[in-house]
Amino acid sequence: MSDKIKSTDSTLLLECRGIDKSYNGPMVLSNVDFSLKRGEIHALVGENGAGKSTLIKIVTGITNRNAGTMVFEGHSIPLEHNKNAAERLGIAVIYQELSLIHGMSVAQNIFLTKEPLFAGLPVIDIKKMNAMAQQMIDRYGFNLKATDIIDQLPIAQRQTVEILKALSNKASLMIMDEPTSSLTATESVQLFKIIRLLKSEGITVVYISHRMEEVFDLSDRVTVLRDGKLVSVLEKDEISPAEIIRLMIGRALTEDESHHRMVRKEGEVVIEVNNLCSQGKLKDVSFKVHKGEVLGFGGLVGSGRTELMRAIYGIDAFDSGSITYLGKPYVPSVEKSIAGGYGFVPEERRLQGIMGAISITGNIGIANLDSISSRAGFVSGTKERERAQQAIALLNVRPPNPDVLVGNLSGGNQQKVVVGKWLIRDLKLLIVDEPTVGVDIGAKEEMYQTIEHLSKQGVAVIVVSSDLPELTRLADRIIVLRKGRIIKEFIDGTVTEEEVLRAASGIIEGSAQ
Repeated sequence: MSDKIKSTDSTLLLECRGIDKSYNGPMVLSNVDFSLKRGEIHALVGENGAGKSTLIKIVTGITNRNAGTMVFEGHSIPLEHNKNAAERLGIAVIYQELSLIHGMSVAQNIFLTKEPLFAGLPVIDIKKMNAMAQQMIDRYGFNLKATDIIDQLPIAQRQTVEILKALSNKASLMIMDEPTSSLTATESVQLFKIIRLLKSEGITVVYISHRMEEVFDLSDRVTVLRDGKLVSVLEKDEISPAEIIRLMIGRALTEDESHHRMVRKEGEVVIEVNNLCSQGKLKDVSFKVHKGEVLGFGGLVGSGRTELMRAIYGIDAFDSGSITYLGKPYVPSVEKSIAGGYGFVPEERRLQGIMGAISITGNIGIANLDSISSRAGFVSGTKERERAQQAIALLNVRPPNPDVLVGNLSGGNQQKVVVGKWLIRDLKLLIVDEPTVGVDIGAKEEMYQTIEHLSKQGVAVIVVSSDLPELTRLADRIIVLRKGRIIKEFIDGTVTEEEVLRAASGIIEGSAQ
């Protein structure tokens, strides 16, 4: 097992040695070596907070290293590296949040800032630009037209446009950060074909994912980081999901961490929903959640799960039906929900759950203004900071610095901040929509333990998840939605992932619905 990069050789596209990085505090990366071979698919894995994002930011010039050397295509990269210089070298990155310009065509996005001009005139040659874009699209066999408008394309095709943008810049290194997090299974398979095609063209792909089966299936090599340090570099014949997980978290998962048996809980009803309807979204949805129960909601994309959660929390209106909360009729609103001990962790945490440009302290404080403000409405900075430190300690947020901007945290630590702001309240009910999307295996376990701990404390928890192992592990009951209706409920004993998927697909007892 090659735990360290041994020497520079001509097969290497990128070689990083002894990379150190700190943000005026603890070391985020410490003496990290990282190498990439020409034309390989190389997975970069580690728990959230392990240093993956920081290493990629250094390679792409978004931030600068404190120490260490970097060589790309045989050329030394100075400490004062920057994004424009990285792009000129042929380094491209495709993030989870795509950077395309809405309202523009595929061709316009591909050639933005490098559009072909009419000879001698500062005027864009649109016909030539469209032809150039279509030539690239056809070469790679992508299902696109140069004139398609970005807003009208599904996520998978928008991602393809990002890849074409990178190819138009003659990228020799393409970094993909959680590229399948918003894709269907079919779209993911198509993406894998594209990645293998890029490899065949001699392009190196860095693949960052928490989905171990993808890492196992795609990778030629895997670099594992833990706590800002290089743990190991696995060669092709050493790669297995179990070994990667062991290296990432420093131990093997126990049997108890991997399995859960559904047990009916019938205590005090915290929330009861009756015949909830919303035109085109929900139809006659009824259910109860008991104190200390974890109720899981499954279903395919478009089944109405997220719409249901937003309605019962008070974000979106519904047409008919009723809700009872803590034994009293309840007309939901966000303000009443927060005041009543009712928390919501949304699916789109970066758009709806956090404000990336402010600190952990600020994010925690916004949901706790009632407990940190005076009667006159003045916020106590001391109390606000105390609440932030409490949330950080509860969920082991890294780095444990309340002044860090949330946008600079890893995905798993951002999720901890979103959850943490509710845990320091007198919580009665918590809705968690897709709790571990884009979260690594170690952070998943911490999230699962948090949910299980809340349940033991008597908090009612609703978990919405597309991750079937997650759903079957956590839930005491599972309700499956299809086309806005409850299609199946699993109550006692064990349930298989196949049973949940069959119900979500409308296959109930041999008949399709």
